[in-house]
Amino acid sequence: MSITVKDVEHVANLARLELSEAEKDRLAGQLSTILEYADKLNELDTNGIEPTSHVLPIYNVMREDEVRPSLSAEKALLNAPEEEDGHFRVPAVME
Repeated sequence: MSITVKDVEHVANLARLELSEAEKDRLAGQLSTILEYADKLNELDTNGIEPTSHVLPIYNVMREDEVRPSLSAEKALLNAPEEEDGHFRVPAVME
């Protein structure tokens, strides 16, 4: 599979990127090379190989959940740009 300059322009538009013509040509070539390399994986015989998400076994390493001293609400609010009724006041994100 090869990537065309038109494909690069489409992705750049979605990402709101402005690319020069030289950059578009260079990226089309580089992305095509990457996809050609990844396509080589299709040549491998994977019959009988178990799917894995990691090559090495992964264990959940977590510390014990224990109560420890932390900042009081008053001290935490000392750094707040705005505070209201003992809480951080932040700009609304939804109308």
